[in-house]
Amino acid sequence: MEVIYEDNHIIAVNKTCKEIVQGDKTGDTPLSETLKLWLKEKYCKPGNVFLGVTHRLDRPVSGVVVFAKTSKALSRMNEMFREGDVKKSYWAIVKNCPPQEEDELIHWLVRNEKQNKSFAYDREKPGAKKAILHYKVVSKSDNYFLLEIDLKTGRHHQIRSQLAKIGCPIKGDLKYGYPRSNPDGGICLHARSVSFIHPVSKELVEIKADVPIDTLWQVLTKDLL
Repeated sequence: MEVIYEDNHIIAVNKTCKEIVQGDKTGDTPLSETLKLWLKEKYCKPGNVFLGVTHRLDRPVSGVVVFAKTSKALSRMNEMFREGDVKKSYWAIVKNCPPQEEDELIHWLVRNEKQNKSFAYDREKPGAKKAILHYKVVSKSDNYFLLEIDLKTGRHHQIRSQLAKIGCPIKGDLKYGYPRSNPDGGICLHARSVSFIHPVSKELVEIKADVPIDTLWQVLTKDLL
C-alpha cells in the first residue's frame, strides 16, 4: 500500500488495480480496512480507528483515493465531491485515435444494474444522467494514445462508457469493448490527481499518484512526469 499524502484530517493512497475501496460481495479485504490497520499500527492506537470513504474508484482502475481521518473532514469532503468542488484528472490509454485531439464529451448515461454497466447516448433518455468530460491527447506511441481527462461530472463508469461511445475503449476494458484483457486484470485508466481546498485548513491541496510500474505506462508518460 502506497500512502501519498497524510495530515491530521485526510489521507490519500495510490490504489492498485487489484484493490477494492470498500467491501463488496467478493468478500475481499477492502483498501479502507487495510488502511485502518496501517493507521492503528503506525500510531499505536488502542481502540478503533476512524476512517471514512470520501469517493470511490472502480476496482480495475488505479490511482488517487482520498480517505477522511475525522468525521468533520468526512462530512465536508463528501459535500465537496457532491458539489463538484474537487478537481479530478485521469490518464487513459486507448488504442484507437480519438476523433479530435481535444474535445468535450457530453452524453446521457443509463446504468444497467444487472450488467453493472453504463450505456452512453447522444440524446437524453428517461432515467439518464448527464455526463461531461474533457479529454486531450497528451502522448502517443506507435500503437497507443494517452488521454488526459478532466472529469466534470461523476457518473457510474463515466470515463469508460464515454470513451467507448466515441470508439476508444480503454486498453484492457473488456466490459466496454476492448478485445483483450490486461495481464494484471486491470484497465489502463489511472486517477492521476485530485485538487481541492482542505476541509479544515482551507489551504489548496494537490495530490498526484504515480502511474503503475508497467512498460507502456512508462513510455507514454516519460515526458509528462
